[in-house]
Formats: sequence, structure tokens, C-alpha cells
Amino acid sequence: MHTKKRYTAFEMAKWTRYETLLFIVIIAAWVAAYYFLNLSWFKIPWTPLALIGTAVAFVIGFQNNSAYGRIWEARKIWGGIINTSRTFGMFLQDMVTNEHAINAFSEEQLQTEIKTLTYRHIAWMTALRHAMRMSKPWETAVNQRTDREWGIKPPEFDANLEDDLSPYISQSDLENAMQKNNKQTALLYQQSHHLKKLKEKGMLWEFSFLELEAILQELFTLQGKSERIKNFPYPRQFATLNHFFMWIFVLLLPLALVPQFAEIGNEIKNTSPMIGDLFIWFCIPFYVIVAWVFHTMERIGRTGENPFEGTANDVPISTIARGIEIDLRQNLGEADEDIPEQFPVKHHTQF
Repeated sequence: MHTKKRYTAFEMAKWTRYETLLFIVIIAAWVAAYYFLNLSWFKIPWTPLALIGTAVAFVIGFQNNSAYGRIWEARKIWGGIINTSRTFGMFLQDMVTNEHAINAFSEEQLQTEIKTLTYRHIAWMTALRHAMRMSKPWETAVNQRTDREWGIKPPEFDANLEDDLSPYISQSDLENAMQKNNKQTALLYQQSHHLKKLKEKGMLWEFSFLELEAILQELFTLQGKSERIKNFPYPRQFATLNHFFMWIFVLLLPLALVPQFAEIGNEIKNTSPMIGDLFIWFCIPFYVIVAWVFHTMERIGRTGENPFEGTANDVPISTIARGIEIDLRQNLGEADEDIPEQFPVKHHTQF
């Protein structure tokens, strides 16, 4: 556990190293100018800067709380998809029977229908996770330099939706779904039409048909909630202004911090002339720490605004969907070698 904490701290420092270097350059330039050019007159009082810092801290806190709320809601939605999917798979196996059929169907025919419906549900999850990974104009965290250099990206970025759907549904169903703007909705419509045909054939009792239709209704609800988070961003006026306010504070901070350290140095000169003369340079690490904290908290809020964007802070919908697929196919009795493996973890990140 201790090793993991050290590794996490190292990763955080690496993730923000470009901004940290920029802060070092900013404060070093200010200190050098103040020390060598005698700019003791160029300063601002702490009171207005403290007011700005307090306001920025409140806005950053609000942003982080809102971002975490969006992540938490997305997690609950996909947790609901897990439970509903397992229930759907169980209902199919127990409700698609010959109990109310006029003419009995073979066990092979029943299993074929169950498998077709189960596989179409897997296709629905596949289409939904692809839709959630589609890029939106306000999703910019995924383009951060550190994310790109580490190769942090979900499997959907390297896959084609049509290719991912083809193993699970028929060619006619695939063509029908691909013609629609909302592929996942088209697949749920296909599920409903299929269930209706099974009811008409007598493979489904009417009550069972209504139960399964209620499951599809719940899936539509969960899909709509997930799409709402994806298509409605964190209000940009808050996100953009917060970013600007943070930089205003960071850039103004040296005007109050550097003179403060210079004054402390002048007091120390009475007892330790050398330390007092150089004390102003101790301003550099303190400024970097304060600027790094404000900037990193603001950046964490930005990267958490869009829980399906494709960053390391996302809800791992690809892993969730693949996990459900594995569960459903194992309960169909398929061999492990025929079932795809879980998506790999990279940089301690599930996608």
C-alpha cells in the first residue's frame, strides 16, 4: 500500500510536470527581477489577492463537487445497467419456454431465440458505450499532452462500431441499426419486435412478455440518463471563467509573495546578513506549491466534468460492458475460450 501511494504521487507529479516547470519559470523571473533590478516599489497588498484567492477556491470547490456528482451519477447509471442486464438474461432463460406454446418447439429452437436476444443485448451495450465515447466539442481533457504521451485511451478509439456489432446480430439487424442516428435505440426496438413475435408464437406467456418489455423500458431509461450526461456538459461559463480566475490568481500571486519574502529577509539581515540577503529566493518553492495546488485542483475538476470522455478519470464503461457480456455468455453455457477477455488495465486505469 505504501509503495502504491508513492507511485500515485509520482504519477501526479508527472501528470502536472509541464505546469510545474512553468510555475518555476514564472516565479524565478519575478524573484530575479526583484532581486537584481531593485523593484521594491512594484507590489500589491495581500488583501485584494486574498479575496481573489478565496473566490477562486470556492469556485474550484464548486466545480470539483459538480464534476464528482456527474461521475457518481454516471457510475450509478451503469451500475443499474449491470443489474438490469443480469435480470434480463435470467428472465430470458426462464421465460422463453414451451409452457404456453400451441405447438411445442425443440430445445434447440428455444436456445437459439434466447441466444439471439442475449447477443442483441450485448450489441446494445456495445453501441451505447461507443456512443458515450464519441467526441464532443467541449471534451478537451482527452487531448492533454500527458494523456496522449501515456497512450491513455479507451478501446472504442481504436475500434469500428460496425465491426464490433457484427459478431452479435444478424446482417439485416446490423444494416437496420447502422442506418439510424441512434444505434442503441434501434437495437432496443429490434428487441421489442422480437419479443412480440415470440409472444405470438407462444414461446412467451403474455405476462412474461410484459415483464421483459418492462426490462426494455428500464434500459431505455438508463440509456437516456447516460445520454443526458454525455450530451449536456458542465456549464461552460463556470468551467471557462474558473480556469481564467485561477490563472489571474496564479499570475498576481508573485506581486504580493515576493515582496513579503524580501521584507522578511531584510529583518533577518540584522542577525544573519547572508541568509537575509538570499532569503527572497525561498519564495520560489512556496509559490510553486501554492500555484501547483490551485492549478491541479482546477485541472482535476476539468478532467472529471465528462465521465465518458476517454480519460483516466472516466467511469470504466468499456470494462463494465465487457464484464456483463462475460457473465451473460457464461450463463448461456459457452466455453471460456469462445468468450472475449476483459479489456486490459493500463497505467492502473480501467476503461
